[in-house]
Amino acid sequence: MSTKLVDERRLQAKTILGAFDLPLGGTVSGVAHGGSFVQSGTGAPIETRDPSTGEVLAHVLTAGEDDCKLAVAKAHEAFKSWRLVPAPHRGEVVRRLGDGFRKRKEDLARLISLENGKVLSEARGEVQEVIDICDLAVGQSRQLFGREIASERRDHRLVEQWLPLGVVGIISAFNFPVAVPGWGWAIALVCGDTIVWKPSSHTPLISIAAQQIFHEVTAGTEAEKVFSLIVGRGGAVGEALLADDRVALIQATGSCALGDRVSAAVAKRSGRAILELGGNNAVIVLDDADLRLALRAVAFGTVGTAGQRCTTTRRLILQRGIAGRFLDQLVAAYRTVKIGDPLEDGTLMGPLVSSEAVRDYEEGLAEIHRQGGKLVYGGTVLAERAGYFVEPAIVQSTKDMPIVREEIFAPILHVFEVDTLDEAIELNNSVPQGLSSGLFTTSLAAAERWLSAVGSDCGIANVNVGTSGAEIGGAFGGEKATGGGRQAGSDAWKGYMRRQTITINYGSELPLAQGVEFPVD
Repeated sequence: MSTKLVDERRLQAKTILGAFDLPLGGTVSGVAHGGSFVQSGTGAPIETRDPSTGEVLAHVLTAGEDDCKLAVAKAHEAFKSWRLVPAPHRGEVVRRLGDGFRKRKEDLARLISLENGKVLSEARGEVQEVIDICDLAVGQSRQLFGREIASERRDHRLVEQWLPLGVVGIISAFNFPVAVPGWGWAIALVCGDTIVWKPSSHTPLISIAAQQIFHEVTAGTEAEKVFSLIVGRGGAVGEALLADDRVALIQATGSCALGDRVSAAVAKRSGRAILELGGNNAVIVLDDADLRLALRAVAFGTVGTAGQRCTTTRRLILQRGIAGRFLDQLVAAYRTVKIGDPLEDGTLMGPLVSSEAVRDYEEGLAEIHRQGGKLVYGGTVLAERAGYFVEPAIVQSTKDMPIVREEIFAPILHVFEVDTLDEAIELNNSVPQGLSSGLFTTSLAAAERWLSAVGSDCGIANVNVGTSGAEIGGAFGGEKATGGGRQAGSDAWKGYMRRQTITINYGSELPLAQGVEFPVD
């Protein structure tokens, strides 16, 4: 990268960071609780880098174990008053938060692109997700309803109600640094919970900017202390958060390995967890499919966010009649993908998030080769560029290759050929993960079989839609090793509350259920 281009990039980064009073190359705090940032985090400082250049953006003061405990204590104390605020009033706070993100949408999107490498269109869409989930949560704040159940006992009323749960710990990933944690905090807040948020160490500046918006909106209100932020290493901060029995619920997004740690730690103290973990998502294209639709969906599903989505299309299952033709079209489409600066208009694929991600990409392709996979397109690290850029890769694989069962968090697509829909469904369901899936067909019978009990075993099953691009109106999550939790739409709010069953006797007798007799005066 020439000196001129480096200087131009630094000026651009300085402007983007300046929108949130973050100094380029300076030191900022990644710890906040009680309504303000703390300038003395006890964790080791970390550097956050621009993945397009490898240049340091800032040094971040991080939380240590003691900071985590203090943040939880502050959130636990704030919960005692926040839970008493009427839910519609809590919804009004979330509405103002949504407006805060709406006003800063472009600033936030540019910061996301700068720090995690997502192209601007996708970054804007991510901020829009936060705005959308706030709108959804505001409506739900007036619909946190229980139910009345017919009692078998005379003069008795049997009802259910939902009550605030407590402190919610949110552990989020770099690839959706505000949208996915936003799904959690927007709904948790209207439910009456308070938040301790541990974001990815790859994207601390985005979380700090979001925390600034929280403070601006809630300062001087009854919600002033409901948000805490603890940027820090998972080994110290994450484990402390998992082990703290004052944290009623952990919402975690990340790898299946992360899910194993979370599940074990939370279960040990009888806590709750909502997990959204690895995806190994497949698209099936049948002979009768609209190939134009399928091509666009597969291209975005594989290349979007440089293959760093939990819903990235990682396996392509083609019926034999169209396999050769479709693969040729996909390779041609890949050749048109502009790889480059995510802040530039027209860029379709930015960099991977870090040098470690590039290493995983290289090692994954090497292992695919060792197991007999054939490289069809790409597979090159763009070493002539600064930053962490790679080509998206297409490989022809076989279902008996062990690596097909793994999630490589990079733009690598396995391609398979099958004869029948049932063979395709079996292949779709053959991996440990079960997040998202898609079938392209014009056959009603094929679509209905795909959506039946013998079809996709994933939490998300689409017809003529790819694996990426979920809307917040539908519950999001997966099955099997993906975790089984649900976030966003539908009745996901129930995961952030506790259910209480109530029996009210308004008569003068005390009949027992099931006709039990116990004649004691």
